[in-house]
Amino acid sequence: MLPAENIRYEGCMTTSLIDNLMRQAKTHPMRSALVSDGFDMGWHDLADTVLRLSNVLRQMGVSSEDRVALLCPNRPAYVMCWLALANLGAVAVSINTSLVGRGLRYSIEQSKSSVILAEKALWGEKSGDLEELVADRDLIAFEDEADLIGQASETEPDDHFRGRPGDPFSIIYTSGTTGFPKGVVNSQSVFVASGRWMAEYLEITSNDRIMVFLPLFHTNPQMYAVASALETGCALIIRPKFSANNLFADARRFEATLFTYVGTVLSMLCNRQKYPNRDHSLTRCVGGGCPSEVLDTMRDRFGITAHELYGMTEVGGWVTGTRTGSARRGTCGTVRPDMDVRIADENDHDCAPGERGEILVRPAAPDVMFSGYFDNAEASWSASRNFWFHTGDAGSIDAEGVLSFHGRMREIIRRGGENISPTEIEMVLLDHPAVTDAACVGVPDKVWGEEIKVFLVADGLSGSDVLSFLEGRLAPFMMPRFVQFTATIPRTQTEKIQRDALKKDRTNEIDLAAEVSDA
Repeated sequence: MLPAENIRYEGCMTTSLIDNLMRQAKTHPMRSALVSDGFDMGWHDLADTVLRLSNVLRQMGVSSEDRVALLCPNRPAYVMCWLALANLGAVAVSINTSLVGRGLRYSIEQSKSSVILAEKALWGEKSGDLEELVADRDLIAFEDEADLIGQASETEPDDHFRGRPGDPFSIIYTSGTTGFPKGVVNSQSVFVASGRWMAEYLEITSNDRIMVFLPLFHTNPQMYAVASALETGCALIIRPKFSANNLFADARRFEATLFTYVGTVLSMLCNRQKYPNRDHSLTRCVGGGCPSEVLDTMRDRFGITAHELYGMTEVGGWVTGTRTGSARRGTCGTVRPDMDVRIADENDHDCAPGERGEILVRPAAPDVMFSGYFDNAEASWSASRNFWFHTGDAGSIDAEGVLSFHGRMREIIRRGGENISPTEIEMVLLDHPAVTDAACVGVPDKVWGEEIKVFLVADGLSGSDVLSFLEGRLAPFMMPRFVQFTATIPRTQTEKIQRDALKKDRTNEIDLAAEVSDA
């Protein structure tokens, strides 16, 4: 391995992920950086491996500005590959590993990725859906962390990244209401800024250990956890998935102090863990979508402070958050110093303090927000009307500058932390020969936030028929919970589905979960 004194860090202002990585390798060389079952890699070894993997990928033909589809489950290898792509100056395209079929292929095709970097086991599971793409793309597959480290050891460390940190580095796909997801383009500087302010708001230090169980292809763990660890030198504990039954046992075993969440995770934890449990090292968690009563339960039952924030992939991951020691119950906290946030009416005029309107965001510093949607200038410009990014979410800001979130103004269904496009589900349903029209809406659910309901104009179909058709065509988290057969789908004169009217119609709906349990 590379001697610690040979890892360069000039002490200049950190502006890239690799600058941060080199700084931690110099400052905390032996401290744990990546931890998982039977795996513990320090900051020096992580930096050394990343620089060598960068060279490996370069020798395999990956160059700066190439878009590389990263297909990997939650494991340390994901972070190693992600940082190696950052050092190359390539663009990491985060692939949602839960997707199947056309939805899985879409992000690779739309991003025009020239390379697929995949864990072999996962590639084996997905190859049936992706084999047709390999003809026009290079496939680089690896077994596990040991395989990556072994390949890295056979070459020299690459040069430390010297590109512009504000150039494109990441594409993460986020669902829209008018079709397939849009690829949000962010730079390394966006991640660095997120980690820098997250560390300040939550007082994260090198002594912390952040547990990550949400999918690493999501903005949440990338910007809240990975970027914060690179900023502070704390450890990242990578878990394969969330388990309400095992969370506290994992926290004790790995001495975790912090984790990131979506609201569903905390609701499930409180529902499963009914009794007080403070036999763990966790002190706080951070994320969005935590109801006030759940926040109270987390504090009173488990001794964990839930920090609520507001954000999305387009706005640097998060723009407001509650600070340590100054959180106000039921709010999303105050605005980051490098962001501007305002509440506006339908004509983009300012709302009075406390008045509800749409949350608008713009950067107050360079390269802290997304640079647009990949290959979709129309959507990028439309979302940035009057040079403010329009989130499509309702909120209010009080006289003290504290943001409250009041729900989505758009039609996105948010189920268990996943943003789901109703249009994408409708397009799959319309492929069925018996379906002449379809609509999809979100309906309230105490655990998942929203559940998915579909309305179908179809002859001779049953609920089980619908489930059978969708199996293998939709990811599990996109499968509808309810179906309702109807004679017509209400639409406006411009043929837009009247989703609000459908949400109110719960007559004759079929609970598909009940059908499955009765089968």
